[in-house]
Amino acid sequence: MADAKRASTISAKTLLKRLTVRSETRAGYARAKFGRGWKAQGKGCDTRAVVLRSESRSRTTQTRNCTIKRGKWRSQYDGRVVRRASKLDIDHRVPLAEAWDSGAKKWTKKTRIAYANDLGYAESLVAVTARSNRAKGDGDIAQWLPSKSRCSYTARYVAVKYRWRLAVDKREKRAITRVFSGCGRRGLKVAKPGRASVKTGGNSAPAPPPSSNDPRFGTCGVAIAHGYGPYYRGRDPEYSWYIDRDRDGIVCER
Repeated sequence: MADAKRASTISAKTLLKRLTVRSETRAGYARAKFGRGWKAQGKGCDTRAVVLRSESRSRTTQTRNCTIKRGKWRSQYDGRVVRRASKLDIDHRVPLAEAWDSGAKKWTKKTRIAYANDLGYAESLVAVTARSNRAKGDGDIAQWLPSKSRCSYTARYVAVKYRWRLAVDKREKRAITRVFSGCGRRGLKVAKPGRASVKTGGNSAPAPPPSSNDPRFGTCGVAIAHGYGPYYRGRDPEYSWYIDRDRDGIVCER
């Protein structure tokens, strides 16, 4: 049994080493490219209902059309216990926009819908308080961490990226590494993720404009929103146009 348990888990540090590191762009992102709403999963239930039922610590109640009403959930992000399902969001561990930035822009629409409704790995979707989910937004690990269980959150985030062959950018990987440095070995163990079926082609975003065409926006935030950056010291002339706040030689990082 011990050998089987070891085989079913893996260190998130190991998975992090297997992720591709490359720059990211949000150019072309739209929520609708991952489908409109939750996918039907049979018996009148959708993805949201399935996740709520599986994560509830007590028997759930529901309407005839499979809208979950009550149960008992502990939100991973802030530790709050919730009994009314209406107070919960189903969060994508790796946000849809972040998935787009790090590889999903090249996927088929069918693959993106499968990602948005991934019930094949328990860490992909999680029921959390609406308040904590709003605070997270589309942030990656460099931009947002929960108030509770940061080690396990980050480890599971990496596992989902590995499952779906998503990349990390340099700043994101540094942030993940910082979190891991404060975690014990046990805190970085995750259920070993199976590789999802990923198909590319069609509906891909156009390549971001070359950096030499940057019209010199007022801030990096505006430049990034238009698909520009990052810029590197000593390589890109645009580097001197923006403020390198963390002095790492890179500006307009995503």
